[in-house]
Amino acid sequence: MIRQVALAGGFLAIALVASSAWPVVEGALAHDHGVMGQTWGIVEPDLLDTIDRRLKTMQADGSIERMQAALRVKAQERVRNPLPVAGIGAVREARSWTFDPSIVLDQDVRDQKGRLVAQAGQRVNPLSFVAMKTDLVFIDGRDDAQVEWAMKRWSAQNAKIIFVAGSPFDRMGEKKRRFFFDQQGKLTSHFGIAHVPAVVAPQGEVLRISEIEMPGAGA
Repeated sequence: MIRQVALAGGFLAIALVASSAWPVVEGALAHDHGVMGQTWGIVEPDLLDTIDRRLKTMQADGSIERMQAALRVKAQERVRNPLPVAGIGAVREARSWTFDPSIVLDQDVRDQKGRLVAQAGQRVNPLSFVAMKTDLVFIDGRDDAQVEWAMKRWSAQNAKIIFVAGSPFDRMGEKKRRFFFDQQGKLTSHFGIAHVPAVVAPQGEVLRISEIEMPGAGA
């Protein structure tokens, strides 16, 4: 018991020495070293003022007008010569499959008189309501053989010829026929088409999709 009291007294003494010594150590380390080198006030230019001055300079020297003209030319060039659809190659082996175009409605559909035609969550096949009157023919517009093949097999009335590469505008001027382009590959991706020529044709309430091997393509 006496030993425990002695130990407790020793810990208390150490705590008192530590607490009394701390201010002494802190005071010993805290010194005023004065000003170390020259100082300046923080001066930061206003960002909006900087941008405004830059724009006024560009407007004065014609830079903005030149940039706008360059953007117009670039946009026109991209429209006339769209980027090829990525991942589409030429057919090396024919294949065919059916595609169900049915969709699940995310909201009610009503006619002009407000009568419910189909309700949200219902699965609907568009071919049950609207007939698909033309085939969709996907080709590489840079390939003369594919262009000629598509034009001979389908008239403008029974098919839409859709490019996955090449300029439809240049071909329209050359062939005197309207062509289309699969922007960003949305149609080929939707139908699962990976090779051209490919044809999407109605077959009852489904679509028949065929990737067709061109004569001599495997040679």
